[in-house]
Amino acid sequence: MSGPASELPKLYDPKSAQDRWYGHWLEKGYFRADADSSAAPYCIVIPPPNVTGALHLGHALNNTLQDILIRWRRMKGDAVLWMPGTDHAGIATQAVVEKRLFQQEKKTRHDLGRDELVRRIWSWKDEYEARILSQLKAMGASCDWSRTRFTLDPVCARAVRQTFFRLFVDNKIYRGKRLVNWDTFLRTAVADDEIYYEDTQGSLWSIRYPVAGSPGEYLVVATTRPETMLGDTAVAVHPDDPRYKHLIGKEIALPLTDRRIPVIADGLLVDPAFGTGCVKVTPAHDPNDYQTGLRHKLPMINLLNPDGTYNENAPAAYRGLPVKEVRKRVLADLEAAGLLESTQPHALRLNLSHRSATPIEPYLSDQWFVRMDEFADKAIEAVTSGQVKFHPERYAKSYIDWLGEKRDWCVSRQLWWGHRIPIWYCESSTEADLQKAFAGRSDVAWHPAESGSDRSGWLICALDDLTGNELGPDHVLEQDADVLDTWFSSALWPHSTLGWPEKTADLAKFYPTSVLSTARDIITLWVARMVIMGQYNCGQVPFRDVFIHPVIMDGQGRRMSKSLGNGIDPVDIIDIYGADTLRFGLASAATETQDLRLPIEKIRTEDGREINSSERFDQAKPFANKLWNAARFVLTNLDDYAGEPVKAEDLSIEDRWILSALRSAVVTAEADLERFAFADLAKSLRDFTWNDFCDWAIEFAKPRLKDESHRPVAQAVLVEVLDTLVRLLHPIVPFVTEEIWQALNAIAPRRGLLASRTPAESVCIAPWPKADDIPDDPGARAQVELWMAGISALRNIRAERNIPRDARLEPVIRLAGADHEAMNAGLPKFRTMAGVGDWRLLASDAALPADTEAARERGEVAAQVLPRLEILVPLGAFIDRDAEKAKLQKGIQDIDKQLAAIDAKLSNASFVERAPAELVETQRQKRADLVERRQALESLSKTFEKS
Repeated sequence: MSGPASELPKLYDPKSAQDRWYGHWLEKGYFRADADSSAAPYCIVIPPPNVTGALHLGHALNNTLQDILIRWRRMKGDAVLWMPGTDHAGIATQAVVEKRLFQQEKKTRHDLGRDELVRRIWSWKDEYEARILSQLKAMGASCDWSRTRFTLDPVCARAVRQTFFRLFVDNKIYRGKRLVNWDTFLRTAVADDEIYYEDTQGSLWSIRYPVAGSPGEYLVVATTRPETMLGDTAVAVHPDDPRYKHLIGKEIALPLTDRRIPVIADGLLVDPAFGTGCVKVTPAHDPNDYQTGLRHKLPMINLLNPDGTYNENAPAAYRGLPVKEVRKRVLADLEAAGLLESTQPHALRLNLSHRSATPIEPYLSDQWFVRMDEFADKAIEAVTSGQVKFHPERYAKSYIDWLGEKRDWCVSRQLWWGHRIPIWYCESSTEADLQKAFAGRSDVAWHPAESGSDRSGWLICALDDLTGNELGPDHVLEQDADVLDTWFSSALWPHSTLGWPEKTADLAKFYPTSVLSTARDIITLWVARMVIMGQYNCGQVPFRDVFIHPVIMDGQGRRMSKSLGNGIDPVDIIDIYGADTLRFGLASAATETQDLRLPIEKIRTEDGREINSSERFDQAKPFANKLWNAARFVLTNLDDYAGEPVKAEDLSIEDRWILSALRSAVVTAEADLERFAFADLAKSLRDFTWNDFCDWAIEFAKPRLKDESHRPVAQAVLVEVLDTLVRLLHPIVPFVTEEIWQALNAIAPRRGLLASRTPAESVCIAPWPKADDIPDDPGARAQVELWMAGISALRNIRAERNIPRDARLEPVIRLAGADHEAMNAGLPKFRTMAGVGDWRLLASDAALPADTEAARERGEVAAQVLPRLEILVPLGAFIDRDAEKAKLQKGIQDIDKQLAAIDAKLSNASFVERAPAELVETQRQKRADLVERRQALESLSKTFEKS
């Protein structure tokens, strides 16, 4: 730092500190992990941001919380690794690039071809990955950047191929024709968890289905999707429905087609009390109908092309038309044929693709699936046995419930961006040909194509690409065109990033990782699958703790997201407020009970840009300045600081109080971090900094710093508290704490309260404070807190009554006799800090002096009733009788509200019987104290009844 170390600039300059210290930390290598260290490992793998676009405050929140944990554990001496990286986000990234391609060039991916589209997506990835990493660095993220991974890089790709190969060999993965969710815009399958829902108003059409061979007889079916009737392969009725028993086994002449379909009995699909009791069955285009089709071995007629138009399986009049147009024509044709019985309004819930906002079509296609039955059981056991713990615990339920469904995982996607499935098809070879070509190779496996698939011959899986020459010129190898679901590679993230399947030093040291911090909406998509793949590939769960952070929403309650465009760029907040304020504001909001709503406001920057911001950071901004000003005061009083330790017996009572409070702050901070209580951590440290240190300790020290006999001890205590406080705060606000630490190091290169020590060269690697190193004195805390309560009460009286600063107060104070000595010892503090001239101390139950009683009867006494003392101040002309009476009445009302809440608990038999006995007793004691305080206030209030 330039200039004398004791002269911190008057104002904290966040940009200067950020520019100076982040580069310094990188240069010094503080963030680099050491796999050879003998220290205990602590590893977090960053949830890799999608390279679809820049980060917003939702990402900033999660990464701030991770960095708090990482910096804390680094200071505790652990071998720390925070693994950074980004995700290729197959469907999401391809979607945004295709969208831009069409907007700018009016072209589709098919106009470009696979290779050119993939090349363009790599360019997009390079641009946005660089921006994402720069945003993380601007926030102060202390990742080991030398290990940065990308889910499509060679290290991760190797892990993906190895995992797929193992699944193939172990018969845990298969290819089959199944009903999937189909995005007709992107022309790919999507997972259930990648769908969102919109309620809309639609119609319910009732259609007559003629009974074959029985003129004039119809079955009436109701549907919200009449266009799918062209793919019906049955009409189902309940087996016990007397209306239709005679028709079971007969046929329906399917309208608008030349097909006949059977009437079947199915008690699972049909509720005879609902509608007409007849249900059309379209197995290729409805999930429930699909299961019915399997039960009854019905044909499954797929009507759709991948782009959502009707294919050759539809009657000629409808081929090549999109779904909406087919619906119009089908309804018109039914009406013309006299088969459309009625149309009624009907509320619908539409399924839409998250990535394209396109309506989802149930679609029968060949896909690759991972068998989930055994995997799901083991992953559930990982949580129920306590190997993996969720914080808050309630989120374990969604994990267990989802896995309990044991739905096979569709892992293939009809995209071009992603890990191409390592399968080759060969229809022209025999097994003998394959055995001859791949003899002795453990990196190639094969089995016959599944019956009913659109492929015949052999499926060949290989760890490395096959060239087609392995079998000779007479055998054709064709690689599967699909890519793997993004979540397949993401599921390997905790071990692929550490080098698996190789037995690397990183893997041996840092796996299993320590904590995963993520959002609740990907517990099923990501967390569950990481547990499954970690157990499968490594034999261990991938992490021990899962912290689910709150969600950041905009002022309308919508989740902040890239797709909605309602995000706030964290760098914009940093430019306005600084990284420390961003981090402190986010940490303060990270409660475990509610999401964070951030009303967005448009502001214009100095360079003319219009950006999104939020007033929340106005509320967080003063904290760094408060800490800065406190540090500046301490440093400007250290010019003659020798750095020598002091004797315990030389510590004053206020020294012992602040040190005891500091010890408590260390204990609380450690406990908050252990339980991921980030909002509590920020609040407790703010309260200690603002209240105990700035408002009281520094004020107590000011007179002593002017006294040569007390100055060295006062300096030593202030240095010790500032040193410890800076270390406690560093994980949350790293830049301002480093700036203060360096200034403190310059003027106090050796320091220590009871024993001298040489501080670390950076607070980034300074040891985390230990409570046992700080003296504790409960008696001093109790005594000084009594003073603080009295001084605060007197200051309030002075401020509320506008009493001149030079007017000396002469209060009468009633308190327990045991507290008199302690109170008298504080008189000098009351004189300097509350403007007290003299006082009279009385026992709690003592009668008031005659003059005070007379003043009270005239309504000329200001009063404050506190838990340990009652303060009465004769004010004479300064008293406002009406205001004083109103104040006392408000105090009584506040106590009445508290009593009502306690009485509600104590009158609840369930609470009294089930709550811990000590908690019930605490409530009863609190009630007794409140009753006593109410009586005192009521007594004072009565003195104002006389005018």
